[in-house]
Amino acid sequence: MVKKAEVDRQREHQANERTFLAWLRTSIALIGFGFAIARFGLFIRQLQATVTQHPVATHPIFNSENLGVSLVIFGIIAIALAAWRYNQVFWQIERGDYRPNRLLVWIMTGVVILFGLLSLPLLLWRNNTPTAAPIKPQKSKINFPD
Repeated sequence: MVKKAEVDRQREHQANERTFLAWLRTSIALIGFGFAIARFGLFIRQLQATVTQHPVATHPIFNSENLGVSLVIFGIIAIALAAWRYNQVFWQIERGDYRPNRLLVWIMTGVVILFGLLSLPLLLWRNNTPTAAPIKPQKSKINFPD
């Protein structure tokens, strides 16, 4: 009977580790998406400024760089919370008094929904700045003999 209890405890620790690794993958994805959103937004803005020959105005708060940085920060926070929760569950398993806690799941869900909602205006908003007229080639000042 002692052998079965030891195997069950081992399985609980392995499940705890798999859960931690899932949180870690989620955190890495958040950091990666944040980095991609921030850099791609900057690239698009520079491309538009180059094509139109006009500086592109951005909102000081609601822009892709701020959303990307926020996702990276949230990904880092999620890693820290995952490590804290892993350690908490580890000791609960060792003491034999594991209590599930869904608070972290609801917080993570709420923040990801919030970031998703904040990204919608960035996806739907179109910059209505007029495009510049095409640049005409300048005449060469060099006279070639006929």
